[in-house]
Amino acid sequence: MYLGRTTLAVAYSYLLAQAVASNQMRLGIDEVSSPIASDDGLPEFCPTYACGYLSEFVPGRLSFKGSKDYNYEQSRYWSNQQASQAPACRLSPISSTEVAKAVHILRTLKCPFAVKSGGHAAFAGASNIQGGVTIDLINLNQVTVSPDNHTTSVGPGNRWINVYEKLSPLGLTVIGGRVADVGVGGLILGGIGLDTGFHHGGGMSFFSGRHGWALDNVKNYEVWPLFVPLCVPALSTYIIVIRLTRLGPLQVVLANDSIVQVNHQSHPDLYWALRGGGNNFGIVTRFDLETFPQGQLWGGSKSYTIDQNATLLRALTNFNSASPGDPDAALIVAFAYFRDNSTYIASVSYAYARPEVDPPIYDEFKMLPHRSSHMQITNLTDITIDFNRSEPAGYRRTYWTATFKNDASLLAQVLEICVSETGVIKNVPDVFSACFFQPITLAQMSHFSKTGGNALGISSEDGPLILLAITSQWSSADDDATIYKVAQTILDKSVALAKSKGLHHPYIYQNYAASSQDVFGSYGAKNKARLLRVHELYDPDKVFVDLQPGYFKLGR
Repeated sequence: MYLGRTTLAVAYSYLLAQAVASNQMRLGIDEVSSPIASDDGLPEFCPTYACGYLSEFVPGRLSFKGSKDYNYEQSRYWSNQQASQAPACRLSPISSTEVAKAVHILRTLKCPFAVKSGGHAAFAGASNIQGGVTIDLINLNQVTVSPDNHTTSVGPGNRWINVYEKLSPLGLTVIGGRVADVGVGGLILGGIGLDTGFHHGGGMSFFSGRHGWALDNVKNYEVWPLFVPLCVPALSTYIIVIRLTRLGPLQVVLANDSIVQVNHQSHPDLYWALRGGGNNFGIVTRFDLETFPQGQLWGGSKSYTIDQNATLLRALTNFNSASPGDPDAALIVAFAYFRDNSTYIASVSYAYARPEVDPPIYDEFKMLPHRSSHMQITNLTDITIDFNRSEPAGYRRTYWTATFKNDASLLAQVLEICVSETGVIKNVPDVFSACFFQPITLAQMSHFSKTGGNALGISSEDGPLILLAITSQWSSADDDATIYKVAQTILDKSVALAKSKGLHHPYIYQNYAASSQDVFGSYGAKNKARLLRVHELYDPDKVFVDLQPGYFKLGR
């Protein structure tokens, strides 16, 4: 028979009563209070009993405030806003089944939770939670290459450096992050990560001209969704199992078929939704990624004086137009303010997928005099480590984004807005502020339609596009309001300017978006409506929207 919601609640209530003494002892609680609000705004019932059950049913995986494991996992967030969130406990499962157990407990107790892969998001709550439970996927860290070298199965607990260190000696790679410490899960899903671009949200990589974005290169997702039957033989048996083992209900309800393999053949609707829909549909416990040969490459960065901005931006838009002729080339053009020497610097990061120095597609950039150069023949592992040095952890962070048509004159005016508005924050301690531009090329777009397409709402008919990212780092929360206001002003003025010229594109890249930006609305009404229909099918109780509140949510 199928166990109804009411019966499940009764059974769990019985289990609560049986386990109270054990959980009190385990958690060091003197007495159990009624479900009143805690300082975090959550019922005391939620963190107390949720953490107690998790320690009972997923033993050895839980850590609490003040413990070595808890402090270590809290330290692995990129932004201070994320690290400042203090969950009641942290769970580090070692299998998809343990993830499923955790979700069932949290859903039944209606306890808010967060899910962390690499923890590389900029804003609070994206993959950590105040007072609830954080599920840290750090131990789901397998990297397994198929015998034919065509597929690599990757756990979401990996950071991209772990993947590349496994694949580079084999002469292989996947479409992944460009910064070593970015997490696999967030980059692929856009749900819990951010680098100088990547995965549920989209995922630009060094090789996107040749192979597409990361979301175009996931063959299969192993997902724990919510809408699966809860099946037991009979209520009497269920109660007996509870009395005998005190683990019974979770062992019973989590049959093997509750873990779903999602691909274009098995679940085409969910597969499409995961390609841009963020963390709204379930917890992905494994990604099977397209794998291809890759040897050494040429890449690095060059810096230029800010007075060359117009020439650099013209070279960027010309590169964007010409990129279909050489899909092995990639670049990012950034303009940054450094408080240490009160100077604006222009920087171009280059990556060419072959070990060829100065290929012709970069000729326009090559003619420009540069202040410094750090270009070399290298491998993917080393170049992502180099780029990681420009993204240090331990600061407060913000990212905002917009998308424009490929027009050098517009970009030059946007840069003027960036420089003018950042004057307000020049004296903020430890401030670093930048506006950077990167192309969304026609070569990249040519892959967006494969295996059923993605949810992003971009087509080659839009022509080549330019992605703007506005970013700052600083030290003190006292400066938050000032920094956010400047970033919002730059964005608003830039978008208004682009719209006045007919050069604005609605797409908002999830991995660079601020928490207030409407990511899913930017995909277009048709795609957003389809995402909502798929969500209703796989998460009708809105567990991954209401109980997992972090990051960008459908229906909000």
